Amino acid sequence: MRVSPAVTLSVSLTIPLPLASTKARFSGVPFRFKQYLLNNQISSRPGRLVVEKPTRRWTFSCKCRNRGRNGYAKFDDEGEDFIVVNFYRFVSIGDPEAVIEKHLSFLKDLNIRGRIYLNEQGINAQYSGPSKDALAYVEWLKGDERFSDLLVQMSPAINGHAFPKLKLQNKPSLVQYEGGISHLPLLDPPMRAKPLEPSEWKRKLKDLTDDDEASPSSSSGRSCILLDVRNGYEWDVGHFRGARRPEVDCFRNTSFGLSDEKEAPSDPLINVDKEKTDILMYCTGGIRCDVYSTVLRQRGFKNLYTLKGGVSHYLEEEGTAEWVGNLFVFDSRLSLPPAAYSDKAVDKPGSDNAVDKAGRTPQTPVDTSFAKCYICDSQVQELRHRNCANLDCNRLFLCCAECVVDLKGCCCSNCITAPRLRPVLHGVKRYEKWHVYRDSEVQTAPLV
Repeated sequence: MRVSPAVTLSVSLTIPLPLASTKARFSGVPFRFKQYLLNNQISSRPGRLVVEKPTRRWTFSCKCRNRGRNGYAKFDDEGEDFIVVNFYRFVSIGDPEAVIEKHLSFLKDLNIRGRIYLNEQGINAQYSGPSKDALAYVEWLKGDERFSDLLVQMSPAINGHAFPKLKLQNKPSLVQYEGGISHLPLLDPPMRAKPLEPSEWKRKLKDLTDDDEASPSSSSGRSCILLDVRNGYEWDVGHFRGARRPEVDCFRNTSFGLSDEKEAPSDPLINVDKEKTDILMYCTGGIRCDVYSTVLRQRGFKNLYTLKGGVSHYLEEEGTAEWVGNLFVFDSRLSLPPAAYSDKAVDKPGSDNAVDKAGRTPQTPVDTSFAKCYICDSQVQELRHRNCANLDCNRLFLCCAECVVDLKGCCCSNCITAPRLRPVLHGVKRYEKWHVYRDSEVQTAPLV
């Protein structure tokens, strides 16, 4: 690009970087992630490179690893990075409807989409937006002393918004669970599992591994169980080593420790000593563990521990130690590699590895060896689910490239002949509403 010397130029770019490194170069100018300051807590997020020679703005597109749908990273004249934000807090809210009105009033001028649920027990939020708007909502919420120390998880969006629209409402249950959760003592912290910092969790997992390798005679008499309190399809793309795959496809049906041996012979909590068994529970962000731990507490389980901030917080703080695969997320991205959360890495002199200053686990290629195709049981290379092309099935499943072609994007041979069959999707696309495909078929149908 040529610019006349008589013209002063302002260039504002958002540079999507390879996630394993926080340093790059652009025209000889070193570039590092900008840091957002939230109540004296610093978290690194992608920032902007500004070359000061201004007064004209330009719009650029360049090829890079983090590209948009058309194969390019888009930089508009606003230069905004989109992020996804997650947080929750169990706290007493006296008049949820009035609080919702205040939130709606603040959000009306912000470009935010997602799910924000409030009720008498607290708030549960997952949303996306330009970083400026997304963080403005967090800062506004922290102005309420009940949320001043809120633990907020952030990750990069891929193609702008990760949610189709904003849903902010008073919902009876902040988490969907059979029978609801309004009767659970969630506002009483001792009734919930004890939260462990990621570093403590890492030590616990190491102790668990050491105990498994030790002989039975060296046992201290205490046992420990690692419990994945997510859905089975989430485990399929990533999990902590040693965690058993949950046999549910919806958290609301979770029943660990609630059945007898005849009803659920594979339940890991069957016949355990409730006084001497340590239960280590984890989920994506922590809220499901808080909910289910109160259920177990009421059933007499004494030693309950949960991973503070969930897996997303652990990957940010400790890297991939004891973790394998990607992390399933409930938005349009579906699956994120650990590096999406581990953005504090720096280049170690003389090494190609990204190593954290605090000595976290170096970022390595994601291990996919454990992931199997739902149809043929062969290994899959991409840790990302797809929905069955049969709308009335819509199953989330992992699938190899060959089975995608052979079964036309369906999960089984029966679905291939379904009346409401959608086209096969390739890449990271998600299905639209049914009317898009229905109307398309009507328009392209031959005239008779």
